[in-house]
Amino acid sequence: QLHVVESGGGLVQPGGSLRLSCAASGFTLDGYAIYWFRQAPGKEREGISCINSSGRSKNYADSVKGRFTISRDNAKNTVTLQMNDLNADDTAVYYCHADLYCGNWDPRRFGSWGQGTQVTVSS
Repeated sequence: QLHVVESGGGLVQPGGSLRLSCAASGFTLDGYAIYWFRQAPGKEREGISCINSSGRSKNYADSVKGRFTISRDNAKNTVTLQMNDLNADDTAVYYCHADLYCGNWDPRRFGSWGQGTQVTVSS
């Protein structure tokens, strides 16, 4: 199991920004695609972004496209999700997950999850 740790969540006002980080524990992220998922209260977990191992391919869900940017620094063994223009619909627990490639956004494929990081958008 590839163990990753999410951080960077918090409380932010509508229109604000947050920067989430996904760090690897016990392995190097280099060579793995990284997904970001989120789960809002009472809703299914959804995939919102994925970056391939090289960082040259990035994908976004329509709900975050144009507002969120995923990037990676393999030298620092981290993947970052920059979130701008946040709104109440972005309130959720955010999770990252490593996989061999981007392309299958079904969260049910993954057997275990980390604790995630809470993002709350509220005035």
